[in-house]
Amino acid sequence: MTTNPMVVADGNVTRRTHRVPMRDGVHLATDLYLPAGMAGPLPVLLERTPYGKDAETRRERTAANPSPMRRGEVAARFAQAGYAVVVQDCRGRFDSEGQFTKYLGEAHDGADTLQWITAQPWCTGAVGTYGLSYAAHTQTALASQRPAGLKAMFLECGGFANAYRGGIRHGGAFELKQAVWALRNACSGSTQLGEAARQALAQADIGEWFLRLPWSRGDSPLQWAPEYEDYLFSQWERGTFDDYWRQPELYAAGHYGALDGVAVMLMCGWWDPYAQTTTDNYLGLAGRGNTDVRMVLGPWTHGERSVPYAGDVDFGPAAVLDGSLAPDYVAMRLAWFDHWLKGAPLPPGMDEGVRYFRMGGGSGRRTPEGRLDHGGSWRSASHWPLPGTDFVPWYLGSDGALSSQAPGRDEALAFDFDPACPVPTLGGSITSGEPLMVAGAYDQRTSAQTFGAQAPYGPLAQRPDVLVFQTPVLQEDLEVSGPITIELWVSSTAPDTDFTAKLIDLYPPSADYPEGYAVNLTDGILRCRYRRSWEAAEMMQPGEVVQVTIEPMPTSNLFRRGHRIRLDISSSNFPRFDVNPNTGAPEGSAGPRVVARNSVHMGASRPSRVVLPVPR
Repeated sequence: MTTNPMVVADGNVTRRTHRVPMRDGVHLATDLYLPAGMAGPLPVLLERTPYGKDAETRRERTAANPSPMRRGEVAARFAQAGYAVVVQDCRGRFDSEGQFTKYLGEAHDGADTLQWITAQPWCTGAVGTYGLSYAAHTQTALASQRPAGLKAMFLECGGFANAYRGGIRHGGAFELKQAVWALRNACSGSTQLGEAARQALAQADIGEWFLRLPWSRGDSPLQWAPEYEDYLFSQWERGTFDDYWRQPELYAAGHYGALDGVAVMLMCGWWDPYAQTTTDNYLGLAGRGNTDVRMVLGPWTHGERSVPYAGDVDFGPAAVLDGSLAPDYVAMRLAWFDHWLKGAPLPPGMDEGVRYFRMGGGSGRRTPEGRLDHGGSWRSASHWPLPGTDFVPWYLGSDGALSSQAPGRDEALAFDFDPACPVPTLGGSITSGEPLMVAGAYDQRTSAQTFGAQAPYGPLAQRPDVLVFQTPVLQEDLEVSGPITIELWVSSTAPDTDFTAKLIDLYPPSADYPEGYAVNLTDGILRCRYRRSWEAAEMMQPGEVVQVTIEPMPTSNLFRRGHRIRLDISSSNFPRFDVNPNTGAPEGSAGPRVVARNSVHMGASRPSRVVLPVPR
């Protein structure tokens, strides 16, 4: 079924909207872009999105033209380059029929769409997929079904390797960006809501609701959109790694074999919640002997590849994709697909296994725009982690030291974790969290603009519930590039609690920053009930000393001579993660919260440490 024929762009491309049937009879609104006057079938590029098939997207822009582009403009550029381009609204979103359940159902819908594509006379039978974030998740979901015709993929900032380990949950905790996303997107694009429900959602004060946590079903800002509230709580309440999390839309790691023979480009930023998913997917695919997988890691927040900064930290003009990795983002994707779908040679640099941006090395001065000049440069490698990497432990000491030598005496440091007064989020690997939390790098000090912060404002390091460990002043530069792990020996008065860790590049005082500057590089969390197994929760006994491992996002940074490496330990990071009530209550449930006395143990028999990847 075809509707709404129209000519777009400069007249060289036509667009027609099709209603493509799925296996259950639901029809999905699908735009087809073709070069005008095409002769014969063409290779096809496919994007599946919940954000509107021709909506404006601020993340489709270039450094030279920072104005947001429409999704259809990008499709038209691809079509002008000799492709048939298909852009589809996901089920239950915008012009598509059916009910939307975030992430789920995309495997079958994607496979049905690709089957429809390859049966069309304008298709050569060779298909590439592209898209950012959710449109990357739809790609790995589709690929899990081993569809005929899929030859190449360009995954940016998504494609869940394991949504339980990153993207929905992390370290057992729930990522509250999911609640912000649900509220924002239920208001726009939902095919199920009436006008009264839309108005109620639009009037909901998300900040006020977050300060009222915990919620319950029917008593949340999504109570007016029950299908959105239901999927949100379904994710929140499922604290253990069970079959729900093994569904193909959420677990590419269980389906890597389906991507054998498919060329995959993976791209993400250090300040993105899918940095871990990106490196996990790279390792999973390359580990199967797939030599046609590539990875690019830049100093970007979610999809912001054409700006040279993240938060309040600037990485220099080379940090942007445009001109550094390709003429622009459209050209980069076209080069990838031209090679795998048309046989053109790959441009220089794109054949390297890994390209990554090593942050650091800047002047440390304040830029004219008011950001810290942290600097950085692009590097390349044959593999990830970087060949020749040494994983070097730095041990926590009761005097606040971070040392290459483990302390000889067993000691402990303790703090009170009050769920009613959690440590506020200050930057990090975040998306969809605005205005409550913003991604990127910031000096780790609160202000009146920090959500959840209380007067008197100031450095997080001065909070009594934050333990600070730091190296002596570095006498020479030290590069850290790769996966980070924090191994702690801990105890608590509570049956369950959380421990958080944040790695920081600590600048010395300067004329521009008289108190120094604490740049957050990466952070993570571990919910103690999952310390031994993601599949089965196990409560602690009061005072029992147990080992936990925190796995934050990977990073790459040059710690300059004169700086310090700092590690902050606490038990909350709100509103990035839900706050543990310290009671052992079921996940996602409302109920009382209690203060826990949490301790970090260190010494020869309990060597709490951070393990840093140091390339040779």
